[in-house]
Amino acid sequence: MLETYRNLTAIGYSWEDDNFEDHCQSARKHGRYERNHNEEKPSEYTQYVKAFACYSHLQRHEKIHSAEKLYDGIQYDEAFAGTSCVQILKRTQASEKPYECNECGKAFTLSNSLQIYQRTHTGEKPNQCNQCDKAFVSHGELHRQKKIHTGEKLFECKQCGKTFLYISSLKKHKRTHTGEKPYECNECGKAFTVSSILREHERRHTGEKPYQCNQCDKAFLRHWELQRHKRTHTGEKPYTCNQCGKAFLENSNLRVHQRAHTGEKPYQCNQCDKAFVSHNGLHSHKRTHTGEKPFECNQCDKAFSKHSNLQKHKRTHTGEKPYECNQCGKAFSCISSLKRHKILHTGEKPYKCDQCDKAFSHLSSLIVHKRTHTGEKPYECNQCDKDFSQFSNLQKHKRLHTGEKPYECNQCGKVFSQLSNLKKHKSTHTRNNG
Repeated sequence: MLETYRNLTAIGYSWEDDNFEDHCQSARKHGRYERNHNEEKPSEYTQYVKAFACYSHLQRHEKIHSAEKLYDGIQYDEAFAGTSCVQILKRTQASEKPYECNECGKAFTLSNSLQIYQRTHTGEKPNQCNQCDKAFVSHGELHRQKKIHTGEKLFECKQCGKTFLYISSLKKHKRTHTGEKPYECNECGKAFTVSSILREHERRHTGEKPYQCNQCDKAFLRHWELQRHKRTHTGEKPYTCNQCGKAFLENSNLRVHQRAHTGEKPYQCNQCDKAFVSHNGLHSHKRTHTGEKPFECNQCDKAFSKHSNLQKHKRTHTGEKPYECNQCGKAFSCISSLKRHKILHTGEKPYKCDQCDKAFSHLSSLIVHKRTHTGEKPYECNQCDKDFSQFSNLQKHKRLHTGEKPYECNQCGKVFSQLSNLKKHKSTHTRNNG
């Protein structure tokens, strides 16, 4: 916007001019007059309009040079209908935002911007693509989708040859070459390449969560987090594996799952060369080397290397079992246990060994089974160097060194180092009682 002010000042217009609105109207009338006499189409430009008294005229002219849509895809009519040029400029200069969302309080300079934003709350998507039937909140998003179908990419990076639909995307990309981070947080000084990421970061300081679910009132920092959350209400899983038909809430989860079929493990530990299908898996694994357990229970001070393990553990205190089987009503404390249970009903075994064709209900079982072919034993005891193919077997073995006996009989109080030994012991009580 500052560049626009400089351009208009350079061609002789003063911002203090009381007749600025008259200049706008005069320019519009003169443009219409010339088009009528020259038989030009209304959308075409004349030489006269190269000097501009009105911001919108300058913007339209700049599109000829840049081939860029106004505001990266938002149409002129959509942005400026019913609002004069001088009003828009004055509001922008004064940072005035008179249009406020009545659901979350977010404010906007233009009424049309508010209308488009409010669709994030209502879920309304009135702009539908006539090629793939996908629907969008704004016309700009629809325009972007249409370019994906045509393959149109107008703007090319001179350093790496990558092409982009919009000049704004090219500008952002160029920062990956220059390392420029022009957007800085005024609270902690952290810098970012894109203004939208800075805005998200600033919400971490303010605690603002502008995207609220209209079904359970849960709020989120980012719009995509809200969209993902809404699927927990609808049960929608739009991303389906084309090999086994398994469906996922998020595309990232589908990509990780597909690596189970391809065997790809792109994330490798630099200490033991163990590889993982996801970055989260690698990050959690690294704690086995450092011994870090950052997630601590506030009831018994037990600590865990993974947040998910802490959540599961807390249910041992509360007795909560939120995951229920819709076929038999059995409830479980963690979703992975429910998934394992459901396979008992379906009999499904989607994970096949590519060496002996043996099939398994769970990926973890397939991974353990493959070690019978490779002889791999990745779990090593740090006290006697004995190694194991399964982590659970290593845990059992370690109890020989520590003397720990976590399994207690609820009838006589006798304790055991292994669950299997407790089960055998319990059968002695049933026999005696019989």
